[in-house]
Amino acid sequence: MIDNLSLPELVAQMFVVRASGCLFDHQIRYPEWEPTASKLRYYLEKLGVGGVILVGGSAAELAVRSHQLQSWAKFPLLLAADIEEGVGQRFAGATWFGPPMAIAEVARHDAGKADRYAEQMGAVTAIEARAIGLNWILAPVVDVNNNPDNPVINVRAFGETPEIVGKLAAAFIRGAGEHPVLTTAKHFPGHGDTAVDSHLELPVLPHSPARLAQVELPPFVEAMAAGVDAVMSAHLLIPAWDAEFPATLSRKILIGKLREELGFEGLIVTDALVMGAIANKYGANEAAVLAAEAGADVLLMPLDPEAAILAVCEAVTQGRISLSQIKESVKRIWKAKIKVGMLISDPPQPPLAKGGSKNLQSLELIDLSLLANPEARATAADILRDSLKFGGNLPLQVAKPPENQLLRNLIVVDDVLGCEFLGNHTPAIALPEQFGYELQLIDDRTGAIADNTGAEHFSPTLLQIFIRGNCFRGSAGLTEAAQDWFKKLLKTGELQAVLIYGSPYVLEQFLPHLPPSIPYVFCYGQMPAAQSLVLEVLFGIDGTGNA
Repeated sequence: MIDNLSLPELVAQMFVVRASGCLFDHQIRYPEWEPTASKLRYYLEKLGVGGVILVGGSAAELAVRSHQLQSWAKFPLLLAADIEEGVGQRFAGATWFGPPMAIAEVARHDAGKADRYAEQMGAVTAIEARAIGLNWILAPVVDVNNNPDNPVINVRAFGETPEIVGKLAAAFIRGAGEHPVLTTAKHFPGHGDTAVDSHLELPVLPHSPARLAQVELPPFVEAMAAGVDAVMSAHLLIPAWDAEFPATLSRKILIGKLREELGFEGLIVTDALVMGAIANKYGANEAAVLAAEAGADVLLMPLDPEAAILAVCEAVTQGRISLSQIKESVKRIWKAKIKVGMLISDPPQPPLAKGGSKNLQSLELIDLSLLANPEARATAADILRDSLKFGGNLPLQVAKPPENQLLRNLIVVDDVLGCEFLGNHTPAIALPEQFGYELQLIDDRTGAIADNTGAEHFSPTLLQIFIRGNCFRGSAGLTEAAQDWFKKLLKTGELQAVLIYGSPYVLEQFLPHLPPSIPYVFCYGQMPAAQSLVLEVLFGIDGTGNA
């Protein structure tokens, strides 16, 4: 059947475009990356692109959205999402696990339990993904985060050593592998030991081949042995292997190392082609051509899909890329689609709107009871609970302050407008309020400490900090606002307790300066479930709301 496709149809199958998980155009949050419905339908129905990566919307909404997209498609679609922490990380209502590094923390004390957690996490993620129409999990992250200053991997990794990362990633893959979804090991050959965010600029991994073989590669080898379906390339330069091209664009790395040396036969997918690490230097279309030329099967998130498809077709016509290589990539893509239960017909069946297709999940078959069931949520909570770190005089005894003072709940975040896990109803805000704390919410843009002229009385303060590695921020460490407030509260004696959600490296920066009597609680998660656990420990609440 592949021989019956035109060159543009073949090349289009290699592209996965980004789209909003929401149903309506007015809900689009990132118009530069997320096309309108009419444009997206054109990509799927007329160009025949091979897949869509989705972000945003609720899980229930995505179930409808995925059905809609398949109904528009010329060929059945791979529907992907970056759900490294469960479906609920991206789509509200489903199970949201803590970041993978939380399971690495459990492994320090109980390796067997950590293994079970990782496998359960993989299984739940796969079940819930399929329940809403997704068939490609862009996880697990198998980078070894041995650089505390890493701004982009951070707690997304399963740990800081190749042994623990490989073991837990393989367990995740085994759990997901029991279900008809694709898994993805990322970011080859290893993005853990970098201090530059590849969303913004190109990191360089300066290590020798021997060091790469010892630290970066073993988790990928374990992931492949566990049956991972795809490997995602990293946008980083590795001079020991290729001094000219970053891994995503390097044939020496994708073919020479991944295919020939490591023997990987599955899908090679690029990281997003819109990321600054390669888009800034090579341009959106040339980056797509270079990635295909290097041996990538799937080209993820081009800025202009139609122009990128034409550019790759032109490269084939000019002889830069052989037609046989394009066909081999499409064969791998269709093999993956068949694995997840798609029927690819010759000629292609018409979309649903034109008469129906057997390839599509019926809306009547959507079972939302598979989302966030009690057992899955309990597992997610157990992982967070078993990875908590705490100390000082716990529980905190909240005494009523003098008349001229207030209890202050000071919450510091990276970006107050991007905190979907915070609201008046969420525990970090609602629970302290029950104890008489008044909210002060600041972020790194507004958090500079102003001169409190005329302020004669100090306020006993609960300091809650939400910091982890976030894409496009360029830093994973303490923000200036968080550092300044911590120092000020210590100096004035206002600090009652410190609660940190996200990066354990932030806790490590604080602990040497924290008096042993002041309580602290750290949790890898930032979601409401994590907030509940942290505050229960702080206030000595038994989980039912009783102190």
